[in-house]
Amino acid sequence: MISSLYVAERGVGPKTVVFLHGLGGCHDVWGEVISALAPNIRTLAYDLPGHGLSLDFPASGSARTAARAVLADLAARRMKRLHLVGHSMGGAVATLMALTEPEKVASLTLLAPGGFGMEINGPLLRRYAAAADKGEIRACLAAMSGPQGLPPERIVDVFGEMRKRPGQLHKLVEIAAAMTRNDRQGVIPREQLDTLDMPVMVVWGTDDAVLPFAQADGLPAHFHLHHVLEAGHMLVEEAPDLIAEIVRRNINRRGRRRRPRLDAEVS
Repeated sequence: MISSLYVAERGVGPKTVVFLHGLGGCHDVWGEVISALAPNIRTLAYDLPGHGLSLDFPASGSARTAARAVLADLAARRMKRLHLVGHSMGGAVATLMALTEPEKVASLTLLAPGGFGMEINGPLLRRYAAAADKGEIRACLAAMSGPQGLPPERIVDVFGEMRKRPGQLHKLVEIAAAMTRNDRQGVIPREQLDTLDMPVMVVWGTDDAVLPFAQADGLPAHFHLHHVLEAGHMLVEEAPDLIAEIVRRNINRRGRRRRPRLDAEVS
């Protein structure tokens, strides 16, 4: 194990896209999406603090901690301009990063992002965090997917191997408990979202059993919204080709004119 963030880097090109997974995930979930974008785009897929090869990262847990950690890693890499893609908890991380250092973020693609409403399926997420064997992991992923979605066996295998690492299950249970305390999640104020000037695309499955797609109601007018019919929460696994195309479109959009920045320190 290492005490720094792990990132899988792939491709070359003038644009860099950063991928941030959700609770219980790792960089491997983005494999099909990244393959569809390669080779003309540089991609950085992180293991967030407390996950995978970033398991031993200090003070791991919250979305704010993860946002600070990824921003620090990108600064160490001297990254000046990039596109962020985040799913679920990773969507909250990406949003906090964009609010904190908007000048670095060229676009924001959020897949069923955390932090857009209080409602969260705490029991299902805590069950998923504690899932130790592949059968239970598969059952949890199926419950989080849409009616036509079957969890890919490759992903079940990846998550199963990841959870065999000493301390991984304990860490996921700890993160899930903090994230779903009282079966509510923390909310990013809508007035802060309105300050985001870069192109923002929000994607939500209409059959999301973890975060209700109604949380996308009332978003700032300049946000683009894409509902995926009969898809659940696991959009990356359920519709990788669609997600790749949405990312490709969003990174080619132009943002609106800049407004004065509202402080949103990640702390």
